Parts: sequence; C-alpha cells; structure tokens
Amino acid sequence: MLIENTTKQKLRNGETVYGCFMRQADPTLAEFVAMQGWDFMIFDGEHGSLEARDIEGLSRACELHGVTPIARVTTNQPPVILRFLDAGAHGVQVPWVNTAAEVEQAVQSAKYGPRGSRGLAGSRQGGWGITEPLGEFTRRANRETMVVIHIETAAAAAAVEEYVAIPDVDVLFIGPTDLSHSLGHPANPAHPDVAKVMDRVTEVVVASDKALGIFVGTHEAAARWQSKGARYIATGLEGIIKQGIQAYLPGDR
Repeated sequence: MLIENTTKQKLRNGETVYGCFMRQADPTLAEFVAMQGWDFMIFDGEHGSLEARDIEGLSRACELHGVTPIARVTTNQPPVILRFLDAGAHGVQVPWVNTAAEVEQAVQSAKYGPRGSRGLAGSRQGGWGITEPLGEFTRRANRETMVVIHIETAAAAAAVEEYVAIPDVDVLFIGPTDLSHSLGHPANPAHPDVAKVMDRVTEVVVASDKALGIFVGTHEAAARWQSKGARYIATGLEGIIKQGIQAYLPGDR
C-alpha cells in the first residue's frame, strides 16, 4: 500500500537518493536487494518482462524495509500507468517522453483530480478503500506519488527548458545509452557530442526545482554525477552482480 514516500521526502529536503533497477519478477530477490540499503528500487517493465501483476509482490518486498518501489512503465499511456500504480508502485518512471505535452500527459495519468485524470477504484495502492476513505487516498496519493520523466532522445533534451516548467514532475532522468543512440553515437555517452548535450540538460535541471536523475554503472560514476548535481542516482542489478563476480573470481578464468 502507498505509505509515506521517503524517497520523495529526501529529494524535497535536498538529499541524494540511490536506487537499483531490477527486472526479475521474484519478490524474494527484491526483498534481499532492498535490504542492502537502497532508497528506492525501479522495477523495469520497459526493458524487462514485468507486468502490472508482478508489481504487487515486488512492492510488498520493498515496503517491508522502507524502500520506495518505483515502476518503469512500458509506455506513456494512461491505462498502463494506472495499472502499475494501482498494483502498488509508489511512483512511475516514464520512458520515451519527447515533448512537453507528453510530460503533462504522464503527470495527469499518475495524478487524481483535480491535477490529473487517473481513474479511481479500490486497489492495492489505496488499501482497497479499507484503510482509509478513497477520497482521502486521492489527496494523499497526489502528494506522495512520484513522477520521473526520462530524457533519452535528442528531442527530449532540446525541450528540457519546457519540461522543468511543468508542475508535479519530481525527477528528470537522463538515460545515457538511449540518448547516445539518439544522437548518433550508440552506447557511447562519453562522445563529446553526447557529453555536451548531457551537460546542458544537467545545467537546466539542477537550476530548477526538479531533481536530476541519472543511470550509472559504477560507484565512481555515481560520485562524479553527484558532484555535478544529480540527486536521484540509479544503477542496474545485473551490473552490480557482474562486478561482484568479477572481483571474486581469479583473473585467469
């Protein structure tokens, strides 16, 4: 069920939060990962096979340990966002958002009226209307639910000044791999053309009331991006596992 969104509160307080992408539909694994001290976990329905039904158990696993469950939805469509949130996610990461109008659509899909147009029914996120009246839940959900918008195309990067002006967006999240692909340098975010665009996005977002988010692969990259002003920093479970295995096994294997 939707409880106090500690990740959102930390961002409001100016703190930096750390999270991990996971695309396995295994609540036991999610609970083990959550116990390691993350602020949030992102359950990946875009680049993984997770469906809304999987989010229920994964969210429960996070809630046991005070970790914020976020769902990366498959697409920026109201019925999709509705189902992932109703299942128990405390926020959504919305990929492939390319215009300010699409940002507004994502916000409206995640928020109840009067701010948005999210459909209302008794669901897990609202305790099925048992733990509190649904009218009170809508007000609390609008306050606690996070909206994270991806910037992962040239069009999105060019529109970042418009994005930061839209109310109720919590995080603008740079996706370096897709952004590098969109800019003609696939999987090469270090290319000067890509780095220039990422620096411009960083400058605009850090100067706004939104938090800058970024995907990184290493501890060193996380520290570097924090020094640039990123406060919502995420990595991938597979990368963490790979690094641990490679550090453990002898180098001649």
